[in-house]
Amino acid sequence: MQMSDIRIGVIGVGARSKLALHAKEFGGTITVAADPSPEGPKRLAQKLGEGIDLVHTTTEAIAHGIDAAFVTSPDDTHADITCELLEAGVPVYLEKPIAITIDSADRVLSTAYETGTKLYVGHNMRHMNVVRQMHELIQKGAIGNVKAIWTRHFVGHGGDYYFKDWHATREHGTGLLLQKGAHDIDVMHWLAGSQTREVTAMGDLMIYDKISDRADNSAALMSDWFDMSIYPPAKQRGLNPVIDVEDISMMLMRMDSGVLGSYQQCHFTPDYWRNYTIIGDEGRIENFGDSEGGVIKLWNQRSDWRAGGDREFPIVGDAGGHGDADRLTVGEFMKFITEGGPTDTNPLSARDSVATGIAATESLRNGSVPTQIPQVDVEVANYFKGHQVR
Repeated sequence: MQMSDIRIGVIGVGARSKLALHAKEFGGTITVAADPSPEGPKRLAQKLGEGIDLVHTTTEAIAHGIDAAFVTSPDDTHADITCELLEAGVPVYLEKPIAITIDSADRVLSTAYETGTKLYVGHNMRHMNVVRQMHELIQKGAIGNVKAIWTRHFVGHGGDYYFKDWHATREHGTGLLLQKGAHDIDVMHWLAGSQTREVTAMGDLMIYDKISDRADNSAALMSDWFDMSIYPPAKQRGLNPVIDVEDISMMLMRMDSGVLGSYQQCHFTPDYWRNYTIIGDEGRIENFGDSEGGVIKLWNQRSDWRAGGDREFPIVGDAGGHGDADRLTVGEFMKFITEGGPTDTNPLSARDSVATGIAATESLRNGSVPTQIPQVDVEVANYFKGHQVR
């Protein structure tokens, strides 16, 4: 199959559906989109343009003879939709997270294994330059062997991104350590070259449940209400009628290799960026800013505080945030389904990041008890390790 021959279906015409447009840069053609909402026709025109058939179900999209599909529907629908596509032999680009329960994530992997249909999970941060530059420094031995990773995520747009629609509910998203944290957990696993097997966590809902102004935003998308001028968070209006996920969370992680990790996430900071600190047995690196204009600093000489470190590496690229990484991720997917070969993202890793976020969420809601993360069936794990891990 040539890239120029690929007919693409988009399942779920929501906020993330526009990433499928990148497929056109690699020769693909979007021929059909499936979305059951009354706003489907309007959203289709806004997000994907004209000349695309609109249907209401995944089954109808499959009947259009598509060669590949982008699943960009709400998180709690990912598993069922993806399994239907895989069983029909349609390769899938699945927007992260792979699912909102561990059982559902494992079902997606098992279905891909049993059918042999290609599955790609869009953890685009592996294609962000800040992450790739840090990964390259680690691979070159700049800090020796990784021993600890500390990650802080300042989610300054959290009130708009996650508390005005279904993201605010456990029912549809489990929690933000999963939905939002899956990105960073996956990055931490990649940088460490290992996966988490035990977590403990704590968290709270400190701000957004105190805001009484609520609205049904189901007919709108985040881009319709996003407003950078709103601060402090208590000034937010039109929040989801149900809010039962934490707006601040902290977790500790122990990985297979012995690497220890910590991850902190706050949805009411004024600024929006990620800070990774990776400590090895011969130095440490840390980023200041996570896109074009930021810098990665390396300390590998013993000293007191030195603001500049021993070396600085400008972050080159990602001027558009992870939108730039979207293009690279889609390009990797298109190459994978036409040529095969290893990829920098991997469904097994995607499952492990989700499982870690879910286990941490269980821990923080149950007295911060240490929680073990179940492993994937050995045959299924070996399948993905053998044909897709770079």
